[in-house]
Amino acid sequence: MKDINPPLLETRQIIKATIGALILASVVFVIAVLPAEYGLDPLGTGKLLGFSGLYQPDTPIADTTVKTDVSKAYPVLKLEELGSGPNVPTPKEVYNPAPSKQFEQRQDIVTIRVPAGKGLEYKMNVLKYGQVKYEWVTDKGVLYFDFHGEPKQANPGKDEYYDSYTAAYSNNMIGTFLAPFEGRHGWYFKNKTDKEIVVNLRIQGQYMLDAE
Repeated sequence: MKDINPPLLETRQIIKATIGALILASVVFVIAVLPAEYGLDPLGTGKLLGFSGLYQPDTPIADTTVKTDVSKAYPVLKLEELGSGPNVPTPKEVYNPAPSKQFEQRQDIVTIRVPAGKGLEYKMNVLKYGQVKYEWVTDKGVLYFDFHGEPKQANPGKDEYYDSYTAAYSNNMIGTFLAPFEGRHGWYFKNKTDKEIVVNLRIQGQYMLDAE
């Protein structure tokens, strides 16, 4: 039985094969990879052969942040500022039992325009123990807000009773709310700047809009 010895490549042949492979790889890179991956077509062959159509530029992520003047100092809010105060009696309707059925679940997106130097309210009607989730953000700037509720009363007194849930200076807020009594619940927004500020409000839950 004879031994079979495969032919050995000479050094010159190895060098030629290596150079050929490098040239081929370079051609493929210029013709196909550059147009398809990077949108670069120096020879025009990418468009001719269809590789340029494979290029998809990166889409920049939208900036969802709201620019505010974080260096500005805002007044410190005190606990005593919450609600209508101790001198306003609590209406008896606050202690009424919860209804057997709540409002139907719904969701709304609302745009609220707060004029420069002005304040306004936006309210929902919620039954006792009705649940609402909310999210709001301004288009620019910071607002003072008081998230509060006013109970439904048969005979309202001279001084209006209301209960504050949250008060702060902010440009964005999210939360979940459980109504402690039946009535109108919502936000008082105060714009202390010299430009209109738009509030984009999204709400979900068991409520009726105040205008309905």
